[in-house]
Amino acid sequence: MNRSSAASGTFRQRMRRALADDGLQQAMSRAKGGFVDKRRDAAAAVPEFDQMCDASKDIKDHVLAHLDLYLEMYEQKVLENGGQVHWARTGEEASHLITQLCKRAGAGLVTKGKSMVSEEINLNETLEEAGIKVIETDLGEYIVQLASEKPSHIIAPAVHKTRDQITELFHRHHRPLGYHERVTERKDIVSEARSVLRERFVSADVGITGANFLVAETGSSVIVTNEGNGDLTSCLPRMQIVVAGIEKLIPSLEDLSALLRVLARSATGQEMSAYTSLYSGPRRDEDPEGPEEYHVVLLDNGRSGMLGGVYRSMLRCIRCGACLNHCPVYTAIGGHAYGWVYPGPMGSVLTPLMRGFDTEFDLPNACTLNGVCKTICPVKIPLPDLLRQHRVEQHRRKLTSSAGRVLLSIWAYLVRRPRFYQAVVALPVWLLHRLGRERGVLKRLPLAAGWTRSRDFPSPAARTFQRQWREKIRSRE
Repeated sequence: MNRSSAASGTFRQRMRRALADDGLQQAMSRAKGGFVDKRRDAAAAVPEFDQMCDASKDIKDHVLAHLDLYLEMYEQKVLENGGQVHWARTGEEASHLITQLCKRAGAGLVTKGKSMVSEEINLNETLEEAGIKVIETDLGEYIVQLASEKPSHIIAPAVHKTRDQITELFHRHHRPLGYHERVTERKDIVSEARSVLRERFVSADVGITGANFLVAETGSSVIVTNEGNGDLTSCLPRMQIVVAGIEKLIPSLEDLSALLRVLARSATGQEMSAYTSLYSGPRRDEDPEGPEEYHVVLLDNGRSGMLGGVYRSMLRCIRCGACLNHCPVYTAIGGHAYGWVYPGPMGSVLTPLMRGFDTEFDLPNACTLNGVCKTICPVKIPLPDLLRQHRVEQHRRKLTSSAGRVLLSIWAYLVRRPRFYQAVVALPVWLLHRLGRERGVLKRLPLAAGWTRSRDFPSPAARTFQRQWREKIRSRE
């Protein structure tokens, strides 16, 4: 089934709808604490966790500095293992490649493991337009597929759904398959999904997965799941296709061990995910199972353009979702408000780079810059710094409003002249203090209606901090 493409250019409208959606607010409120608390406890249980994160950052930085060499090494190993590597410059090229491979295999049914890259290239839509049926096998992805929606989270695609909503979805779509009772308990929902998907696993002609990592040393693709659906998707069909971004490369199995230790703890608060599987090629003569053909599609889609610039560190991202879970904006509005594949802080950086600054203006500005995402990122991506750089780029391209640019120029002029700045600021500070002296807050404030519509503005002190500080220093003398 097709899922309508979201448009991140409509962020403000989507944000307002999300804030007014009681079901979404209920689901997001329930999910927030679990992710944050589990991640905190998992990190605290390992005294060397910060050192593990530093090591993971160094591994990714090393690969990015020598990416061409590791890509060649990986391709050579896959070929030696009996597989094939395909290169795609754009999402359209990748979707076309995969569709042609599926057609060559005579595929009528394709099973898919969870893959953000496949969402990025609109793979499901392309396959279905070619007459190929696609079934998502990750439970969260399967739920949003039934709802004709996009995922709203990197690791928990259906985090925005309540259990009652899932019950109704299953009842509507599974009733024609012979499931007539509404399932309301979690274990019953999972059991019904497992029963429905079991037949799809056996019947599929092609299995498609993403990859958490690609190991250059062995030519292996690595998938990390908690459901085992990735293994069934990879092993049972005649053809296995792995689609991944070129930044997924890591040098060795030793490096994989280091990255796995921070991935699960950051994503779900586990020491290790339930399933970590490595695939290196098609079935060998002595193997009891496995695909007859093994293909890897490596996607650029703007990634190589990030290598030499200020956004290079974004290619370190291991898609753990920790920045989403800790972001006050994301946890208030969910992922769909961001309008594309990648939500939250990491999406606010990636989406403008991949889709354009002019159409994605709001995303870099939908951030409080509190810095928590930078603090908890397991590969130390300076997300607030990159978002600030986006704002600088928007200003440079004159994508901001004329009034905003004028006000910013005035402010820049003032702050370069501290004495003048303090003299100019002193009057409005004193005036705001006088206006709010009775209640201690201001109910309304010119040019700040966005703040005062939902909260009071604290009345400032009568004198600026700098003036109070100077007076305190003088009194000590």
